[in-house]
Parts: sequence; structure tokens; C-alpha cells
Amino acid sequence: MPDKNTLLEKYTDAELLELIGSAIRRWRVEESLTQQELAEAAGINRSTLSMLENGSGTSAITLVQVMRVLGRLEVLSVFRKPVELSPMRVAEMEIMELKRRRRVRKKRKQTDDTARS
Repeated sequence: MPDKNTLLEKYTDAELLELIGSAIRRWRVEESLTQQELAEAAGINRSTLSMLENGSGTSAITLVQVMRVLGRLEVLSVFRKPVELSPMRVAEMEIMELKRRRRVRKKRKQTDDTARS
């Protein structure tokens, strides 16, 4: 399976920061917010937001605060912890799969028997 991030791998760190900053600027403008308004809502300085939008280094917490105000936290969903299934749930799923396979085999056998008649 090809890596989904192949295109992103070709960018330098600075270029990736610029991409992030451009997206934040675009989302801010779509929300009709000034830098000052967004910065205040996120609890950061306007100059910090400006640095983020320009692709300059800022902290991860700044990014999260800004994304939260813009309603764009879904962008960070790739970092979500995968849901771990309990051993009991795994066993239940295996039993369901076995039952499904038996039904398919039974149907297939009935179809083959009907075709032979």
C-alpha cells in the first residue's frame, strides 16, 4: 500500500510550516476574523499568531489553541489514539465472523446442489 504522505515527504520542515500557516490564515479569513480577534480568542499574542501564519516556529500548544478557536481540530484527528478492543469484544467478533462464513458456505452448498439437480 502506498504511503499517503509521499507528497508531504518532499517538503522541507520550513515549507510544511508555511503550508500550515497558509491554511490557518485562509481559515481565519473565511471566519472573517482579524489576527487580533483570533489571537485574543485563542489566548495568545497577535505577534505569535502572525508568526504561525508566516510559517515561523511556534509551539504545538499555540497551534492547538488556534485550531480550537477556528473549529478545525478535526485536522488533528490523525493523531487520535486508536480504539483498543477488549479481548471479550475480539472473541465476539471472531464468533460473528465464523457464523457468517458458515452461512455463506451453507448458501453456496444449497446453490451448488440446486444447480446439479
